[in-house]
Amino acid sequence: MGGVGLAALTANAVSFALLWAYRSGDSNMRSVWLCSRNDVLGNLAVLLAALGVFRTGLGWPDVSVAVIMGSLALQGAVVVIRQALAELKGGHL
Repeated sequence: MGGVGLAALTANAVSFALLWAYRSGDSNMRSVWLCSRNDVLGNLAVLLAALGVFRTGLGWPDVSVAVIMGSLALQGAVVVIRQALAELKGGHL
C-alpha cells in the first residue's frame, strides 16, 4: 500500500506542479487545480493514516482522513460554484 501511495503522490504532485500557473484561471481551471491539490493532500493524508492505523491498530486515523477529505471537497465545491456564478453574472461564457 505504501508503494502505491507513494506512486500516486508522485503522479499527483507532478500534475499539481504543472497546473500551478493556472490556479487563478476561470472556474474550470480553478476546479481542476483544486481537485489536483486535494489529490495531493489526500495522498499525504492516506499515507499518514496508514501509518497511524499500523501503529495503533485502530481505524480512527482513516475516519479522520475521510472527514478532512470531505471537508476539502466541500470547500473546493463552494469556491468553484461562487467563481462560476460570478463569471456568469459578468458575462464570461
